[in-house]
Formats: sequence, structure tokens, C-alpha cells
Amino acid sequence: MTADEEYMTVCLELAKKAAELGECPVGAVVIDENGEIIGKGYNRRETDNSPIAHAEILAIEQASAVKQSWRLTDCTLYVTLEPCPMCAGAIINARIKRLVYGAFDEKGGVCASLMNIYEYPFNHKPMVRSRILQDECSALLTEFFKRLR
Repeated sequence: MTADEEYMTVCLELAKKAAELGECPVGAVVIDENGEIIGKGYNRRETDNSPIAHAEILAIEQASAVKQSWRLTDCTLYVTLEPCPMCAGAIINARIKRLVYGAFDEKGGVCASLMNIYEYPFNHKPMVRSRILQDECSALLTEFFKRLR
């Protein structure tokens, strides 16, 4: 198992915690330059009654607190689902070096699906890698939404 797959496995466990709360099962972690997890998050929009309580935002906030800086220039963000516009913007604003995600989000993803936000001339562009444990990430989402219907 590669390092990317190992960190995505942690994200999948976090996504399962979200599902247990009735949240859309998305999990995220931020890794520092030493390979340490410095931020974790899973969707909590329903739980917190907050439109911004996405896994990525929560993980980025925690990592920034650990680093005592909003700049996460040496960090990688792992997330089970392709980021939405808000989260992709937070990745830019935090100067995250690398983004790794699992499943594509055909309805809300802006790193490949609906558009590629990082093709625009923002002041920062993370390296992006997708499809890490894609089948597992997609299956978790599919199962969750089948239960809702």
C-alpha cells in the first residue's frame, strides 16, 4: 500500500464516522512535511447546522491551529471526495502544496468534474492527484445515498 493509499484509508474511516451521524460520508486529513497527521475532519453540516462544516475546512482549520499559521505550504490534504468550490478556494488560500482525493463529484467537484479551478490564474496552484482508492470512496457515498432513498 502506498503512502497516499494509507492516508486515504484514514480519510475513509473518518467518512464512516460522518455516515454514522447521518452526514454525507466525506473524510479529510492534512499531513505535514514529516508525514504526521496535523488535521482531521469529516462532514458535520447537519450536526453543526453549518454550511461550511465540510471535512476539508475542518481539517484545514485544525492543521492551521497546530501549525499556528494559516499558511500550510508544506502540507498535503487528502479527502475522499473531489472538493467543492468553497473547499478548493480554502486549499488555495491556505497555500496547500498538494491535494489528493478519491472519488469524483460530478455535481459539485471543481478540480476536474465541473471545471478545474486550478487552471485559473490564482496566486497558488496545488499539485493534484485523484482516484486514490476511488472505488472504496465511491462505494461509501453510493451506499449512503441508497439508504437515504
